[in-house]
Amino acid sequence: MDFDRFAPRLIDWQRDHGRHDLPWQVGDPYAVWVSEIMLQQTQVDTVLPYYARFMARLPDLASLAAAPEDAVLALWSGLGYYARARNLHAAAQKVMAEHGGVFPRQVEAIEALPGIGRSTAAAIAAFSFGERRAILDGNVKRVFCRLFGVDGWPGEKAVENRLWQLAEGLLPERGLRAYTQGLMDLGATLCRRARPDCLRCPFADDCVAHRDGRQAELPAARPRKALPERETVMLVLWHAGEILLQKRPPTGIWGGLWSLPECAPDEDVVDAARRLGYAAEPLAMLPGLSHTFSHFRLAIQPRSLAVARRQGGAQEPGSIWLTPAEASQAALPTPVRRIIDAL
Repeated sequence: MDFDRFAPRLIDWQRDHGRHDLPWQVGDPYAVWVSEIMLQQTQVDTVLPYYARFMARLPDLASLAAAPEDAVLALWSGLGYYARARNLHAAAQKVMAEHGGVFPRQVEAIEALPGIGRSTAAAIAAFSFGERRAILDGNVKRVFCRLFGVDGWPGEKAVENRLWQLAEGLLPERGLRAYTQGLMDLGATLCRRARPDCLRCPFADDCVAHRDGRQAELPAARPRKALPERETVMLVLWHAGEILLQKRPPTGIWGGLWSLPECAPDEDVVDAARRLGYAAEPLAMLPGLSHTFSHFRLAIQPRSLAVARRQGGAQEPGSIWLTPAEASQAALPTPVRRIIDAL
């Protein structure tokens, strides 16, 4: 591989074959920032409808900062990794308070915002301001591991350091926007995780993985660990055509989202409802489902119960009664939405 020719070849390829019609390719720091956060661990095709809806409702930094967190989470509902949405909201408020509502140009100031790491800050600076900074997202790691034959799992510090060395060493002096987009496009459209399209790759003749037939081996996979299994029971408490939702704590799994009350699998559901302050009668059993997180798999058994309101109709803070149709519009975790949509 001729390092001096890498960037010009990539820029030429991006000009002729890269993606030029993505809605956030407008040079606006706010649009770039929102897209980069949504694209963390999420593919473009999944992000596109969420991005369009988000930008229609919250078209600029000031509107995002002023929006209630519930509204931001509702727009994010179904996209997963909800800490991204909470951090996006907090970062917008920080920009309003500390930068006069103007998104900062300096990479160090960008990286100091909640939810923005080294690579994301570099991407925002490159696309928004043409800054000469290296990125190293998942697509780029895969490209570099295959092109240069970098062994080992990219999550290991030594391997990551080697990839950052490559990323910094290959940076061109100019054309940073096209170069950065080219790296992303190459990984997303040709050097895919499965079924890479090596015949159309501009670097096929120089690629170690292609030469040695190691596309499936590089990058090395994360060392496999059996996912722990957990179980929970979700209570669908009915009263007068409405169901009860509870606000989850601001941090942790599904932080800040609305969810169904839960109890342990070995707890009697009538007792669980009574603990919440309701007399209850079990209704028909609902189908179970499972949801996989990055670090465990959760088996969920929904249980439907008919309940009476608390005496006098009082309602605990952080809880709300809604019809299923109303509840489906709230900021819900994906499996809870599946349960409610099936009611």
